[in-house]
Amino acid sequence: MAVSLLQSHEVSDLCIGKPAVRSLPPSATVREALLALKRGGESCLSVWIADQELPEKKACAGKVCMVDILCYLCAEENISSPAAALGAPVSALLPTKNSSPVLRVEPHSCVLEALDVILDGAQNLVVPIRSGAGRKKLIGGGGVGAVDYCWLTQEDFVRFFLNSIALFSPAPALSVSDLGIVRPAVLAVRPHDPALAALPLIRRALADQTSVAVVTDDGKLIGEISPSTLAHCDEGAAAALAALSAGDLMAWIDCSGAPPEATVWAVKARLREKGLTGLIELLEADLSPPFSSSSGTSSSSSSDEESGGGAGRRLRRLRSSGSYSARMGRRSEEAIVCHPGSSLVAIIIQALAHRVSYVWVVDDDYGLVGIVSFPDILGVFREL
Repeated sequence: MAVSLLQSHEVSDLCIGKPAVRSLPPSATVREALLALKRGGESCLSVWIADQELPEKKACAGKVCMVDILCYLCAEENISSPAAALGAPVSALLPTKNSSPVLRVEPHSCVLEALDVILDGAQNLVVPIRSGAGRKKLIGGGGVGAVDYCWLTQEDFVRFFLNSIALFSPAPALSVSDLGIVRPAVLAVRPHDPALAALPLIRRALADQTSVAVVTDDGKLIGEISPSTLAHCDEGAAAALAALSAGDLMAWIDCSGAPPEATVWAVKARLREKGLTGLIELLEADLSPPFSSSSGTSSSSSSDEESGGGAGRRLRRLRSSGSYSARMGRRSEEAIVCHPGSSLVAIIIQALAHRVSYVWVVDDDYGLVGIVSFPDILGVFREL
């Protein structure tokens, strides 16, 4: 049934109404990517380079999001001088050329072919679409050839199957446990673990489009550090990542549009203890052209604390502007969960309603059993 349905539809059917992707030129810096994300409202931006086989054409080198930038700023080689790291080329955020998470498919390809590309590990697909008046081009000038492109995600394929769910009966009514798609191996940290130690897990979760579970010592799920939620933070979250525990980071993410001044001061104090004054400056900076920090040294940072200056000005600016990081959805302790006996269709609807690509599986005592992700779900439909 799935093969017949997938072969009868073209990729272009999934692109109807899709906006053109916003893009960055390869000459852009990390700072320019950060500003573009904050100003444009997109969750990610594409980066285009000359195609190696056809130099006159453009190829998508990958995508960047706020989580990429936060992880980059907190990397061991950058954490002491984040301002300098912001001046690096945006290519520093991209994966190696042998592991690009973004691949191109043609609009006339059948959906079956595109689905197999997703199941082979692609995070996103880029599809050429007809150019139209007012289409957004490369940020900073230039265009992506003579055509525009749109994203196709795992979510688009899941929605495609949901629209024809009755054709796959009775499989959608079966439990995820019976279908064998609950993966027990999950990314997890304890609430008292340093958030910085969870950085490799956050990177992995971003690549897998899942999340990092925060569990108690006896394995009960109490929340998560979700890249999809962290993506709505601003650059100040890098300071929180470097200074806080995993449990405290969840609280920071949930209020990062206007964190309490006491919390900001506590973060600054911990950063000062670690000698990470560059992150203090980043936390207090008004990151817009020209790059400026309200404190140039640790001593002026201390003065700002006493007067409520740097942090206070930042907080007032965020509250008054309706900041990028304030556009939050659910809270970090409100992880989306199901039970092993939950049906496949129920989990699909649950995930789509909350705009996540995974659902945690817990037992009756909220003990973490595993996770079900969109690739697991798509694999079921592919085999029917």
